[in-house]
Amino acid sequence: MARQHPEEPTLAELTIEEIKAMGKQGMAHPSTKPVLIGGGIGAAAGLLLDAISWPVGLFIGAAIALLMRVRR
Repeated sequence: MARQHPEEPTLAELTIEEIKAMGKQGMAHPSTKPVLIGGGIGAAAGLLLDAISWPVGLFIGAAIALLMRVRR
């Protein structure tokens, strides 16, 4: 199925650009702190839950925070 607006970037392209910008600007980038906080919350949840480990929780928490920032 073809995209309706091929000139608009996809969610994956936007996410990659956001990650590159966060890598270049470090803590000065506005998305860095929320993504780190999301990763910390995910890691804490991973420690409390038996279903996942803290590294998995860290990754999932950071990914959710990043996607919420990119979708805005």
